[in-house]
Amino acid sequence: MSALAQNYKRKNLSFVKGKGSFLITAKGKKYLDFVQGIAVNSLGHANKKLINAINKQSKKLWHVSNAFKIPEGEKLAGRLVKKTFADSVIFQNSGAEATEAAIKVARRYFYSIGKENKNRIICIKNSFHGRTIAAIHASGSKKMTQGFGPKIPGFDHFNFGDHNKLKKLINKNTAAIMIETVMGEGGIKVVPSWCIKAIRKLCNQKGILLILDEVQCGIGRSGKFFAFEYAKVKPDIVPIAKGIGGGFPIGAVLMTKKVAKAMIPGTHGSTFGGNPLAMAVGNAVLDQINNNLLNNVNKMSNYFITNLEKLKKKYPKLIKEVRGVGLLIGLQLFDDQTFFIKKLMENNLLTIRAAENVVRILPPLNVKKSEIDIALKAINKVCNELN
Repeated sequence: MSALAQNYKRKNLSFVKGKGSFLITAKGKKYLDFVQGIAVNSLGHANKKLINAINKQSKKLWHVSNAFKIPEGEKLAGRLVKKTFADSVIFQNSGAEATEAAIKVARRYFYSIGKENKNRIICIKNSFHGRTIAAIHASGSKKMTQGFGPKIPGFDHFNFGDHNKLKKLINKNTAAIMIETVMGEGGIKVVPSWCIKAIRKLCNQKGILLILDEVQCGIGRSGKFFAFEYAKVKPDIVPIAKGIGGGFPIGAVLMTKKVAKAMIPGTHGSTFGGNPLAMAVGNAVLDQINNNLLNNVNKMSNYFITNLEKLKKKYPKLIKEVRGVGLLIGLQLFDDQTFFIKKLMENNLLTIRAAENVVRILPPLNVKKSEIDIALKAINKVCNELN
């Protein structure tokens, strides 16, 4: 009996090492890993440049308090600002913490301008913003909030695509609208560019903030550095994590100058957020998130999705829809995906579930065409067996 708490339903499978797109068991069995820590290992396993960055920094300095300047963090923040819409960055350790900080930033901004009653945030029902107490209530999921009462106030919800309800929810107490640009856990649902543009316009009209959660879809996974770049909008606040650390725990909140001014000393903190070791890794990740890598994401995405669409036509009773953008891909089935994922694993392909019977497929951003071919072969085989 494991001493670990049973809050995860873990598969009876473990690994001793990884290389690129593959994981390897103690017995030497290789699995094609298209989970990658749920979109975390953006550069695959055992990336040489990340290993070098960790080794080099680990011999110098691991951690100091944020009471002191951390040059590695100053460098990473400067690079993120230069590369994005943002003027300022707060570093965290995870996506949930980044979302929590984003909520605090939005509320604190209105407090700082004398509008402390503007503190409610509108979110999509059954979205996913993390598993802290505030984040699960922001997500509006009965499943996630069950047993964790009382309900945390300050969040209102509308169903995906229900723009009329969204407009009706906005009132004098609304501070922000917070949505995932691509809903990951919610079933790989891409919010259309026209929709994001309309929400940005609505925020401008109502004098409220736009928070775009790019924890899962950001840092190149969509084929652009941020998925909202397709809509050509400028958000006010963006929480990120996962891919920015390439497997090392890093989160961050990116903000415009307008809202960042409210975050004066003492308003927020994180013991480990922005420590030298994490920042060294983040900089090494950014070194590799370049145009060549993004070109690979888009090229491999087109190839993968085109061939998945062919499988959808070949197995119309099994596959309902192919979803996603870049290398954030969902294969929606007509029936529950649990057995399908199990069969893929038996064929040495690792995937993970999402809502709405979706098989979530998350290769590393540097995935090779030959590796996608292995995945397509496994998916075709399982479809043929279950057809």
